[in-house]
Amino acid sequence: MTETAVSRPQSTPEAPWPVRLVSMKIGQWVSRLGDVWVEGQVAQVSRRPGAPTVFLTLRDPAADISVSVTCARIVFDAVQPPLAEGARVLVHAKPDYYLQRGTLSLRASELRAVGIGELLARLARLKELLGAEGLFAAERKRKLPFLPGTIGLITGRASAAERDVLENARRRWPAVRFAVRPVAVQGTQAVPQILDALRELDQDPEVDVIVLARGGGSVEDLLPFSDETLCRAVFGCRTPVVSAIGHETDTPLVDYVADVRCSTPTDAAKRVVPDLSEERQRIDAARQRMLRSVVARLDSGQQWLDGVRSRPAFARPTVLVDQRETEVDGLRERARRTLGHRLDAAGGELTQVRARVRALSPQATLDRGYAVVQRSDGTVLRDASDASTGDALRVRLASGELTATVDDTEPGAAADA
Repeated sequence: MTETAVSRPQSTPEAPWPVRLVSMKIGQWVSRLGDVWVEGQVAQVSRRPGAPTVFLTLRDPAADISVSVTCARIVFDAVQPPLAEGARVLVHAKPDYYLQRGTLSLRASELRAVGIGELLARLARLKELLGAEGLFAAERKRKLPFLPGTIGLITGRASAAERDVLENARRRWPAVRFAVRPVAVQGTQAVPQILDALRELDQDPEVDVIVLARGGGSVEDLLPFSDETLCRAVFGCRTPVVSAIGHETDTPLVDYVADVRCSTPTDAAKRVVPDLSEERQRIDAARQRMLRSVVARLDSGQQWLDGVRSRPAFARPTVLVDQRETEVDGLRERARRTLGHRLDAAGGELTQVRARVRALSPQATLDRGYAVVQRSDGTVLRDASDASTGDALRVRLASGELTATVDDTEPGAAADA
């Protein structure tokens, strides 16, 4: 089919080309275009979880024309900052014509952010680098002094930011002092001048806090406050630094490095000095709380003292002594009775033991008429055969002893004394 169909002559009403042939010819023409670089605006991003391919819709900002772009997930994820709808990109891709559906798309092998996107990408990479080095760590940020003696202010000369900070701070605390250092806040001279002013104020022992203030502007206008050298200088300051750059939505990198980030210069004035009227109200309220606390403690102490004085122990001190004396007498009597009972019981028990000992003693046996016969060496005779004729024996009676000599021995017969 391919060789014969492709080589067919021009189509005519009598010999029209089939759809497949037209699609194949279009695919061949498209493939001859080769790899191209295309710039456009991302109109739509379709990224299914787990899918290896990401689908984009790339449109021409100057015309109502768009084209589909497919790329590998790894190519899409490599773009920093991540692409979102509305971003401008530069796409290196190969045109691809899908025969079955008759659609044209671009298979992208590389994506690049351009314009503001490329600028933001560089800032994102720098932010990631400084964050990894610990310049944004919350634990190293210092607290602002409650009432700074002198505030160092780095801002544009005669700028609205300078006026906002000075007027609002003095309105809150009229006695506040400022050391103002006017500098260029955009352009090529901004960073060197800001660095010099920051270094000078940080070395001044009278300056307790430094404020970097600037009004709003575009990303390009605020670039000096995202400079790496300036960020590292702010990180190295011994004096606490307050960043008040642009409006609420503006977040240059110095905002992340500074000890305190304020949304506007006016907000910075409110953060660096307390409000005099509010502090007076707080002092008055604290005085009232202290007075109420002291009065309450005095009343409580008086009530306690009155209660103590009204107790019987203080009204009649001898009552406790009398009660304790009665208790002691009762305890002594109970101890005496207990000791007597125990002595009587011990005496009765001792009498019984003595009677049992006497009943079991050898003397009691002798008192009943029995005698104990022993040899001269003290051995007790229990059998007549244990004695020989002529042996001298000792006979112990209930009272006294006798000496006997064995005259004759007969089994079962007693010896004659």
